Amino acid sequence: MNRLAAQQHVPSLNFLGLVISDLDMLAAAQIIVDRDPLLPFVYVLTPNAQHMVKLAQGQSGLRRAYAKAWLTLSDGQVVRRLSRLLLGQALPHASGSDLTAELLRHRIRPDDAVTVIGGGPVLEAALIERFGLQRLAIHDPPYGFINDPVAVEACLDFLAAHPARYVFFAVGSPQSEILARAAADRGNLRGVGLCIGGSLLFAVGLVKRAPRFFQKAGLEGIYRLAQRPRTHFRRVFIESLPIVWIVLRARFGGPGILPPGESEHHG
Repeated sequence: MNRLAAQQHVPSLNFLGLVISDLDMLAAAQIIVDRDPLLPFVYVLTPNAQHMVKLAQGQSGLRRAYAKAWLTLSDGQVVRRLSRLLLGQALPHASGSDLTAELLRHRIRPDDAVTVIGGGPVLEAALIERFGLQRLAIHDPPYGFINDPVAVEACLDFLAAHPARYVFFAVGSPQSEILARAAADRGNLRGVGLCIGGSLLFAVGLVKRAPRFFQKAGLEGIYRLAQRPRTHFRRVFIESLPIVWIVLRARFGGPGILPPGESEHHG
């Protein structure tokens, strides 16, 4: 288990080689808020089926990010159902969208320092209007920035120049996770980073989230596919669907998501 997580008594479980923090959404929000803001920077990941497929395929940048995560929360309803049905293992549920909404609505105070990597003026204005954030800083890196060392360094410099208790990485996966790992490696940053995809857009209402029925049924991806079939077809049927084969393969003795030795977190 991650050493910093252990200091805060965070239980964990092993899901096919991937260490998952045994926390539901409310418990995760509480432990994030309770963490001393003067401690070194750490980050939170919320893997769904798409992330797990990329990990199983050996994406090195993503694997490095997961190896140093402070908390790794179980996001996907589909993965939870597959785990219970085929492996008899119950996973907690702490989706990134729910966690983001909980923090913004009930935990983050208006005078807390918040930094966002990703987004732009529209998101910035919406966050201020909706949640009254008084110390908000947003840096929007260019498309493909993760492959440009200068652009990555600019993100890290921005984090150093705008120290915040809460840092939201909203530049998509695996860019968010890779950047969060780089921020942790830098060594002079503080606060908690959250890799949360498009959750800020949901929280402020710029993008409509699936109705609660679809969320509880684990069909949020299908709802998004119906709303925007062109942009979500690949994500649902190519990038996420192989998780079914990965779990089935593990059920009958095959390899899981991460091989032995790559699932240990490092604080």
